[in-house]
Amino acid sequence: MKLLSISGRRSALAAVVSMLVGLPLAASAQTEAKKEEEPFWAKGRPNTDTAMKMAPVPAFPIPTPADKLPVSKIKLPPGFKAEVWATDLLDARGMRQGDKGTVFVSSLFVAGKVYAVTDRGGKREVKTILEKQMLPNGIEFHKGALYVATPKEIVRYDNIESNLDKLPQPVKVFDKLPGDIPHGWKFIRIGPDGKLYVPVGAPCNICEPSEQYARIFRINLDGSGEETVARGVRNTVGFDFHPKTGELWFGDNQRDWLSEDLPNDELNRLSQPGKQHFGYPYCHQGDFADPEFGWGRNCKDYVRPATLLGPHAAPLGMRFYTGRMFPTKYQNAIFLARHGPWNRTQKYAADVVAVFIDAKGNVSKVEPFLTGLVENNTYLGRPADVMVMKDGSLLVSDDHNGAIYRITYKR
Repeated sequence: MKLLSISGRRSALAAVVSMLVGLPLAASAQTEAKKEEEPFWAKGRPNTDTAMKMAPVPAFPIPTPADKLPVSKIKLPPGFKAEVWATDLLDARGMRQGDKGTVFVSSLFVAGKVYAVTDRGGKREVKTILEKQMLPNGIEFHKGALYVATPKEIVRYDNIESNLDKLPQPVKVFDKLPGDIPHGWKFIRIGPDGKLYVPVGAPCNICEPSEQYARIFRINLDGSGEETVARGVRNTVGFDFHPKTGELWFGDNQRDWLSEDLPNDELNRLSQPGKQHFGYPYCHQGDFADPEFGWGRNCKDYVRPATLLGPHAAPLGMRFYTGRMFPTKYQNAIFLARHGPWNRTQKYAADVVAVFIDAKGNVSKVEPFLTGLVENNTYLGRPADVMVMKDGSLLVSDDHNGAIYRITYKR
C-alpha cells in the first residue's frame, strides 16, 4: 500500500474538512431553495402526511365532452331543471351578458382565455376572443364595452359585440394594480353609483400586508378617483349590489391551514363604504383571533360577517336574483357558488346556495339550491360563477369541466 507524504496527507485532510464543512452549507442552501420553491398557498401547512398531500384541485386540462358532464347528478328543489347550456369552455369562470345576448366567459390558470358564446338560430357557438392572458378572471360588460381585469391592469374593449371576429384595440382603464399572482385574480362589477369596484387580495395565505392589499376599491370608469371602500378583505372573488339598498355584499375566502374546520368563509355586507374593516389578518369569521397576528386584537373591533359559509367552502361568484322565472321566495335572494375546499380531507360544497335576506338587511337563512357534485369524496364538478339571464333562468359555470349549465323553473 502506498503511503501519502505529509504534504499529501495534509492536502487530503484539508479536502475532507472542506467537504464536511460544505455539507451543512449545501443542506442549508437546499433548504432555502425548497423554501423559495414553496408556493404561497402552502404557507402554514402542517408537516403531516395528510396535509402534505393536499394541494389546489386543478381544472381538467381539456373540457369534458358534453355526454360525460355530470348534469344528471345535479339535484335541485322541486320544479327546477338543469341542462347543459354550453361546452368546450376550458376553465370557465366569470360570466357577463352583453346587450345583444352574447355571454362572455372568463378563465383563470388553465386557459388564460376569454370566450364569447353566441346563439345562432338556437345553436350556441363558442368563440375564443382573447388568449394568452394573465389570469383574466375579472370581466364586466357596460354600455357596449367589455372590461377585462388581470392582476396587473384593467382594459376595455369598446363595441365588443359587433367586433367578435376582430377585437378593437384595448383602451387602458387602470394600470396601478400590484400584479401579484397570489390572490391577484379579479372579480369586477360596476355599481349602482356608476363606478367600477375592484378587489386586491392579500398576496399570501396569511401575512400582514401593506394597505395596498386586502381591500376593495372603486374608481371612475376612466380610471380616476381611486377610493378604498372596504379593508380587511383577504380574497373576494364574487360580489354584487343589493337591488333595493344598493349595498355591496361580498364573499371572502378565509385563511388556510389552521384546521380542517376553522375558519369559516364569510359573506359580508358593506354598509359604510370607506369606514369598515372586515378583520383580515387579525380576526377570522368574526369571532376567531388569528394565532399569529391576532395577539392584542379584539374581534369586536371588526365587522362581523353577515353569515358564515362553511370551512374552506371557497365562495366565488354570486348574484342577487332579480328575474321573474323563479318562485317569489327567491326574489332579491343571493345565489352564491361555493367552489368546494381543496385543503380539507372531506370534500363538500361544490354547489350553489340561496341566501335569503330579511327586511332589515340581515341574513335570515341559507338553503341548498344546486347540489350533487360531490361523490365518493371526489368532485364531479365545481361551480365558479352564477348569472341571471334576461329570461330569468340562471347560468352556472363549472371550471372543473369547462361547461355552463342552465337552471330553469316550471310551475
